[in-house]
Amino acid sequence: MDIIAVGIDVSKDRLDVAVHPDGPAFVVERNGAGLERLVERLKQLAPTIVAIEATGGFETVAAAAVGGAGLPIAIVNPAQVRAFAKALGQRAKTDPIDAAVIAYFAAATRAEPRPLPDEATRLLSDLVTRRRQIVEMIGAERQREKRAMSKHLKKSIARLVKALEKELLSVDTDIDDAVRSSPAWRETEDLLASVPGVGPVIARTLMAELPELGRLTRKQIAALAGLAPYTRQSGQWRGKSFIGGGRKTVRTVLFMGAMTARLHNPVLRAFFERLVAAGKPKMVALVAVARKLLTILNAMIRTKTTWQTA
Repeated sequence: MDIIAVGIDVSKDRLDVAVHPDGPAFVVERNGAGLERLVERLKQLAPTIVAIEATGGFETVAAAAVGGAGLPIAIVNPAQVRAFAKALGQRAKTDPIDAAVIAYFAAATRAEPRPLPDEATRLLSDLVTRRRQIVEMIGAERQREKRAMSKHLKKSIARLVKALEKELLSVDTDIDDAVRSSPAWRETEDLLASVPGVGPVIARTLMAELPELGRLTRKQIAALAGLAPYTRQSGQWRGKSFIGGGRKTVRTVLFMGAMTARLHNPVLRAFFERLVAAGKPKMVALVAVARKLLTILNAMIRTKTTWQTA
């Protein structure tokens, strides 16, 4: 079966669209009328996949319009698309060229459509992102406070930290209200938090940033989180495996959970100690714990079982 892949390059004011193989290329405005024309033309093409590059938020409206029309949508990683273009020897970079490369990439990698998060999940994701930003700002101000020599500057920093902590409390309340107002989310959070090492922050970050949890295989979910090991080998030479890519925020909170779990979760503690006893470096063992923790959580959400019965 021939794959009809559509690539969409999103910019502030317009969408460049390319169809692979040998399809038309066209441009629509990034507004309501333009999105209507886009969906109408895509329905006529009946594509196998419509790929949109993640562009820091600009892609959201276009992806929602395409996905809402029942078309198969996939948000692709810009770094992977750039590496693909480099492998093709494509040095020129314009919006129409980018759209064509995205379409070719989607066809070559057989990108799979993924369900888009609903409005409530997007809201939770925004709140979790905002919480992370505030925590980072507080951390930055604490570092400035350590270096500040002037009492005047220290007072200024203290006032700002106090204001940020107040805002953090407000965001935490908003997150709590959002989760507890949804029976489905409340059930999911309770399942995740039943695992020793997984607290509310980790559970809610996974709910917001990894809505595919419970829907994918263990290998797919590990790759999505950037915890799948990649092997380097050439002839007789074997390099060390490494992890990378995926969703950095998800990987970060899973490391947090792994560090707690190796101390307080009997199953994962024994797993960690077994790896270290076998000669694995502690950091490698910790990565394995994070991956195993994610695998466990994925299975629990899929089967709707708590830690005690998993």
